[in-house]
Amino acid sequence: MKWLGIDIAKRKFDLAVLNNGKIRSKVFENTLEGYKALLDWLATQGYAREELHACMEATSVYYEKLATFLHDAGIRVSVVNPLQIKAFGESLLTRQKTDRADAVLIARFAEQQSPMLWQPASCEIRELQRLLARLEAVQQMSVQEQNRKHDAEGEALESVLRILKQLKAEEEKLRQMIRDHIDQNPNLREQHALLTSIPGVGDQVSSHFMAWLRPERFDDARQAVAFVGLSPRHRESGDSVRGKSRLCKVGHARLRKILYFPAMSAIRYNTAAKALAERLTASGKSGKVVIGAVMRKMIHWMFGVLKSGQAFDPDLALAK
Repeated sequence: MKWLGIDIAKRKFDLAVLNNGKIRSKVFENTLEGYKALLDWLATQGYAREELHACMEATSVYYEKLATFLHDAGIRVSVVNPLQIKAFGESLLTRQKTDRADAVLIARFAEQQSPMLWQPASCEIRELQRLLARLEAVQQMSVQEQNRKHDAEGEALESVLRILKQLKAEEEKLRQMIRDHIDQNPNLREQHALLTSIPGVGDQVSSHFMAWLRPERFDDARQAVAFVGLSPRHRESGDSVRGKSRLCKVGHARLRKILYFPAMSAIRYNTAAKALAERLTASGKSGKVVIGAVMRKMIHWMFGVLKSGQAFDPDLALAK
């Protein structure tokens, strides 16, 4: 197996090929022409596609097109959390921080860890991801303009207000586009109905779950919980260290944020969530620990209804 470490950026990507301990490096443009040039170069080096395993970091959205292209070309592809590469580099006491060095580090990580293979999402899921990412970007721009409004006066204030009005209209338009996209795709529409059968799960949580926490991406619900960063982290060592358990928070921060208030709503209106919260509160757990536990349980429930194809049953949830 030849290991391809790819350090990808907006306009270009660095490639490092690790073959029997030897490294060959190359730089390509992050364009379709660059992807084709990569395949041509690999062929000239005598590398068969079936003996190649490419690995790259999940860096923003820059990796998606290249990962999909390589997958469609018959090359094994793995997409890993950047924190894994960082921790791996620290374990090797890596001192260099260049694009080429990062590509080599990724190749060595792939060789030693053999990360799981990546599968591209379907066309409708990729479009849902793009719409959600755009909605988040517009919301961030709106927050920035809201902050500027406090210091603006006169014509500058009028300009800020005009931009805020436009951003609000665009935000509503994107929300409608997301709803229409889900309604127009039978599979998404069915999954949305299953997810929203859980009290506390609304349109926002449902759409984000379908986009990034689909059951086919994970072996079980615990992996989905870890992906969001909701696994408890215990702090115990020897006889003296007995720290409080905290959320790991190594995961998808946006999904954690989105789940917080729905979890609070579920505690009020979902009998299974309410029973869980009352049991934990009675055992002396703090409010944030209780909400974190409900957030984890909601992921298990969402994972379960999609795997089973059955709507949420609170009596069954209480029995567990």
